[in-house]
Amino acid sequence: MQIIDIPSPHCDERPPGLPISLVVIHAISLPPGEFGSGRVIDFFCGRLSVDEHPFFAEIAALKVSAHYFIDRQGRVIRFVPEHKRAWHAGVSHFAGRDNCNDFSLGIELEGDDFQPFADLQYESLNQLLADISRRHPQVNRERVVGHSDIAPGRKTDPGPFFDWRRVVVP
Repeated sequence: MQIIDIPSPHCDERPPGLPISLVVIHAISLPPGEFGSGRVIDFFCGRLSVDEHPFFAEIAALKVSAHYFIDRQGRVIRFVPEHKRAWHAGVSHFAGRDNCNDFSLGIELEGDDFQPFADLQYESLNQLLADISRRHPQVNRERVVGHSDIAPGRKTDPGPFFDWRRVVVP
């Protein structure tokens, strides 16, 4: 699996001594419901132009990133190295712990709550999860969750069209 590196400035150091033990699956499309625009890359890199779409004015000042992004063709982009903390989870809670960004990796899939994800995305996601679980042995199937699982009532992604049965973690 080829991974393209496009560094995001939206990251910082993880707390010392805290192993990566969680993967959070997200869904994003920019503009909402549109795929392939390249605007997710611009958003994660802090260069989203507010003039291109009315929604962009609402989110352009946000500092958001993920470790990985998988587009509709299965292409994997790394925005933040795994040893750094990406800003993907926001206010979050998992297994008695707050601040999931501290101990998780964020994987964004190009998608939304209204359409199925592409087969190529599941293929790339499963390859990436296999690599992650080899490097971070605490990550197992029970520790791969949706954004909605760690921020219930606040987030809905990856959404109802994400097929969890297709997720394979060794």
